[in-house]
Amino acid sequence: MPLPLPGRPRLGQAPLLALLLLALVGPARPISFQLPGKARKCLREEIHRDTLVTGEYEIGAPPGSSTGPSANLKITDSAGHILYAKEDATKGKFAFTTEDYDMFEACFESKLPVGTGRMPDQLVILDMKHGVEAKNYEEIAKVEKLKPLEVELRRLEDLSESIVNDFAYMKKREEEMRDTNESTNTRVLYFSIFSMCCLIGLATWQVFYLRRFFKAKKLIE
Repeated sequence: MPLPLPGRPRLGQAPLLALLLLALVGPARPISFQLPGKARKCLREEIHRDTLVTGEYEIGAPPGSSTGPSANLKITDSAGHILYAKEDATKGKFAFTTEDYDMFEACFESKLPVGTGRMPDQLVILDMKHGVEAKNYEEIAKVEKLKPLEVELRRLEDLSESIVNDFAYMKKREEEMRDTNESTNTRVLYFSIFSMCCLIGLATWQVFYLRRFFKAKKLIE
């Protein structure tokens, strides 16, 4: 009976590894919240560079209102660049690819109809995906004529690559934080030595000053 090659999962372990990978990145669930009248709510998320971001949104009409939903949607990065904007948004989709690692913000701003009182809260549903979740593997299978098993292998390959990239980014951040801590410790050490030197110098000056003062008053020889 041949022995399994070291470093390579056996046939019975492949489904288990696939389940573990899928468990690490579970299916994203839509976010829903109430948007009061004349209010603005924003959702922020950090996303890596060269990452595909897709999303769907739906804004429900206020209960008992005949005017329908009235809100604006704007998606920007930390520099204020507008990636997607929609006035009087009700329902739609958006997609963009990030150019750099950044903090992205999706803001919903409610508008109050003219000549009405307080508008009831509107229900906002946002389903935002990025990375592997945002890819349409059905379209990829049609274009590249892939079999179902090949599609799943492609999905697992992209998922494993995404996890490796996340770990690499975490390692890089850990190295940057360690370098920052070491630099801070060095600066604190030098500042402590400088403070001790200042205190020693001040104490020495006080001793000589008091000595001269007491000699001038002929209290000591």
